[in-house]
Amino acid sequence: MVSRYVPLKFRWSRAPGRAPSRVLAGLLVVLAVLLAGCGAGTSTGTGTGAGTGGGPSSAAVATPGWAKGMATVPESRLPAEARRTLALIDRGGPYPYSRDGIVFGNYERHLPKHQRGYYHEYTVPTPGSHDRGARRIITGQGGEFYYTGDHYNSFRAVLR
Repeated sequence: MVSRYVPLKFRWSRAPGRAPSRVLAGLLVVLAVLLAGCGAGTSTGTGTGAGTGGGPSSAAVATPGWAKGMATVPESRLPAEARRTLALIDRGGPYPYSRDGIVFGNYERHLPKHQRGYYHEYTVPTPGSHDRGARRIITGQGGEFYYTGDHYNSFRAVLR
């Protein structure tokens, strides 16, 4: 007996002209990544320990001149401990750490250069830390607020 080979034809189980769902899902992922990248201009980096809050979004807070060209973070996106420290600063204390309010030297030169005494630092408590931890709020005499979560290695201007 002679057997005949008959090739099978496969068909897509979709209507003509429609993309398969995997391709569509991939396109949606690419679109989401692109859109997320477009918002990076107002707030670069989320930082460690950044929380969510009920305050204004980064789009609602204009970037002040002193913060131009640097990473920013809306006050509402700071960790809860940093928001509490800002409230203490606004009230003028009392502060939980004896070193709160001391002059910040800006030795790393990550902040704009000013005369000594222009900047002051305040501790942002770090849960689980046995000492003051690495987080600080730095204030400037011109009304600036900066947050560092990595002990002065990097700063973000706090948008209030």
